Amino acid sequence: MAEGRRERADAARNRRAILKATENLLAEHPPAQVSVERIAAAAGVGKGTVFHRFGSRAGLMRELMLERAHALHESVTDGPPPLGPGASPRQRLLAFLDAVVDVVGRNKGLLAALGQAATAPRDAQEDSREQHSVYGFWHGHISALIAEERPDLDAELLAHILLGALQNGPIVHLLGQGETRRLAVSLRLLVTGMLEG
Repeated sequence: MAEGRRERADAARNRRAILKATENLLAEHPPAQVSVERIAAAAGVGKGTVFHRFGSRAGLMRELMLERAHALHESVTDGPPPLGPGASPRQRLLAFLDAVVDVVGRNKGLLAALGQAATAPRDAQEDSREQHSVYGFWHGHISALIAEERPDLDAELLAHILLGALQNGPIVHLLGQGETRRLAVSLRLLVTGMLEG
């Protein structure tokens, strides 16, 4: 019994170490340079452990994406304002976009994967559906907040434009250079102008 608990504790610790190593490597390198071998070495585990836990490199990236997206989802639905309920739509929108930029800044391949999933056919494979649901939540939340603040705007299209801008090549390059704060400030200016226009 104690052996089983220790094994589960080891597996949980390895999972956290692998996800953290992946996030750290994605913050420092383009996604194409973040191999399973590199992740395993950074996490202090064998390559086989990564494959056993996540199935593939794509499975690992998907798991990291879903974990970060889930944490953001919880903050939006149950966390304190301004990200969570209790603040004005404008405050919540700006806080949410700040949070998205932070997540994307730490996981540069994340939004590209989400955007690809959003345009994937409905009968796409399971991971595309999971990614589509994340994009769907992000888009729906942004769209709802814009509509609440400015019912006269095309909130649905504007939400796609805002998320799409974060997938733009020069923006991804900017994030790769550690310019997360610069992007967050500029995005706030853009959205504030849009809401006041």
